Amino acid sequence: MIKLERVTKSFRVGTEMVEILSAIDLEIASGDFLAIMGPSGSGKSTLMNIIGCLDQPTSGRYMFDGKDLTNYSEQEIAKIRNRHIGFVFQQFHLLPRLTALQNVELPMVYAGMKKKERTERAAHALERVGLAERMTYLPNSLSGGQKQRVAIARSIVNEPNIILADEPTGALDTKTSETIMELLCSLNNEGTTIALVTHEPEIAEYTQQTVFVRDGQIVETVRNGGD
Repeated sequence: MIKLERVTKSFRVGTEMVEILSAIDLEIASGDFLAIMGPSGSGKSTLMNIIGCLDQPTSGRYMFDGKDLTNYSEQEIAKIRNRHIGFVFQQFHLLPRLTALQNVELPMVYAGMKKKERTERAAHALERVGLAERMTYLPNSLSGGQKQRVAIARSIVNEPNIILADEPTGALDTKTSETIMELLCSLNNEGTTIALVTHEPEIAEYTQQTVFVRDGQIVETVRNGGD
């Protein structure tokens, strides 16, 4: 489904170009559950941003669902990002004045979906993550785990090809983290492709494989037990 071939990413710092990613080759097949790990500054977040079409590689080739995105315009890439990729972040990124239901509706608002359909789909997504009784709650009335479940519901509401989760348990306690990872495993078992960035080995153990990034390169890929 996703294929990166010799992907590099560089940034200009003063008069010099600093390479963050170097010759990355990576494939994510439909139904995979993948963890990306590496020390701070290793390039793992930059890699995640490229996979999620939040950033574009400096060189190399990026194939998404059979399409070569190398020469796509920003507008074309934005459509793919909105329709085919779901995002989950460490700090939830919920709008405080919107209810859980309204937060989950947002990707469909941007996609121009009619209100009746997006409300029905948002409600169904919240039911899938166990928050049917919290749809009208504002974020400040929800626990950290409940906020993350709202974020996960938002990420799946457009039925994306892949969910990208950046440190999804980083702001949660151990028990809540386990609940969130069990939810992600359940979604993966239903066929959702998931890639997550984590610095916690115990979180990576929930996934099928772990890709280790160091100094901008993939140095090792390990198969896990998964769930």
